[in-house]
Amino acid sequence: MPKPSIAVIGSGFGGLAAVIELKRRGYHDIVVIEKGDDVGGVWRENTYPGAACDVPSPFYSFSFEPNPRWPKRFSEQPAILDYMRAVADKYDVRRHIRFGSEVLAARFDDATGRWTVELSDGSGPTESIEVDILVPAVGQLSRPAYPTIDGIDTFAGESFHSAQWRHDIDLTGKRVAVIGTGASAIQFVPAIQPQVASMTIFQRSAPYIIPRPDRTFSQLHHRVFERLPVTQLAERGTWYGLVEGLSIAWVYAQPLAAAIRGISRAHMVRQTRKKPGLFEKVWPDYPVGCKRILFSSNYLPALTRPNVELTNQPITKVTPTGLVTADGAEHEVDVIIYGTGFKATEFLAPISITGSGGRDLHQEWAQGAHAYYGMSVPGFPNMQIMYGPNTNTGGGSIIYFLEAQAKHLGDFVAHHEAVGAPVAVKAEVERAHDARIQERLAGSVWSQCTSWYRNADGRVTTNWPLLGVQYQREVRYDANDYEVVS
Repeated sequence: MPKPSIAVIGSGFGGLAAVIELKRRGYHDIVVIEKGDDVGGVWRENTYPGAACDVPSPFYSFSFEPNPRWPKRFSEQPAILDYMRAVADKYDVRRHIRFGSEVLAARFDDATGRWTVELSDGSGPTESIEVDILVPAVGQLSRPAYPTIDGIDTFAGESFHSAQWRHDIDLTGKRVAVIGTGASAIQFVPAIQPQVASMTIFQRSAPYIIPRPDRTFSQLHHRVFERLPVTQLAERGTWYGLVEGLSIAWVYAQPLAAAIRGISRAHMVRQTRKKPGLFEKVWPDYPVGCKRILFSSNYLPALTRPNVELTNQPITKVTPTGLVTADGAEHEVDVIIYGTGFKATEFLAPISITGSGGRDLHQEWAQGAHAYYGMSVPGFPNMQIMYGPNTNTGGGSIIYFLEAQAKHLGDFVAHHEAVGAPVAVKAEVERAHDARIQERLAGSVWSQCTSWYRNADGRVTTNWPLLGVQYQREVRYDANDYEVVS
């Protein structure tokens, strides 16, 4: 019996993890559909100044492929992309990839038990391919989100989203507006502050900020990591424990959360002293951990510079020359940068996914996305999602989760191969799983404020409510949770 054919959508960390695990198990009839011109996902697309990861690199990397030559503890975008390229080359992933090809739709055929995937080259439909297994690996942070503001299309100057940075626009001497103070903004604001004439930052919700314990890895570090691999393993293990501590704080230990809040307050007070009144503007008014905590040691100092002003006044409209805030002030600017994040809760959009019996996945998820361990949806046989609903981590490394998901995927494909028929998660199993997860989330810190973790109805659809080690243990494949679809 021939090995099953598999289509993986996306070549970010999730896609790479899936393909490498499948190839390790002897599955080679794999096509990776990638709309970009290289591997990398968000690390290919996000090239804004200062772009970096807020998880230490020794932990933000595959356990089976440590990198002894990370340039810094918290590596920047070019180094992360280089790592992903090297991994793709070493594990012979590129020969499976169709670059410049985008998935428009995927439909499961009940008669054949296979998926038909419709492709586009960006200008319109091009062709369809048929496969046995569909593996969407498009992630949660791949589609930029813009705010809904009156007149947003009337601005006569230059504007762009931080995830689509316009490197052709010279910001030197420009009056710049930055909308948003999330994870991207706190990185690019200090990077561009020295070159702009003035910068006005429009803050809707202040983030908790704690120090970023970064350092450059010297040639000595590299030599030690290479010659004594146990030292790099120790570095990885240490950071695993520290970042998992954040999850422990949000899930189990409120005194630990209070300690993190105290660390954040002391750090933010110290870094805002040079500008009276700034701390009162940047100190959050919601429980610590409810929104993503940010690591930075240079963002707040940038806000104290004479050419930077931060306002909490809501934007009421955009005009051809700038922005108007609720207090009636008009802010004339030359460039608007939207640091407003991603459409994290719109899973797999805008791809049309049709399952057994004509089920529309997005209709099934109308009240919020849900899946068995974020991977399997009843009525959608032979589909496994990487980095799906409720698999984001509140404090650890998503790559840790992706490796666990890849193993589950490998076992799923082996199960399908053994029975010789489509396989789907049992509806009652997925319902019980989702009920348990939502019960835990309802009592979590993430339910206490509005954030990108929640959809419009308030359901937390992104985050895993327990520890990473619990996810790794629980997501282990159990064939009894699945059924053969005849």
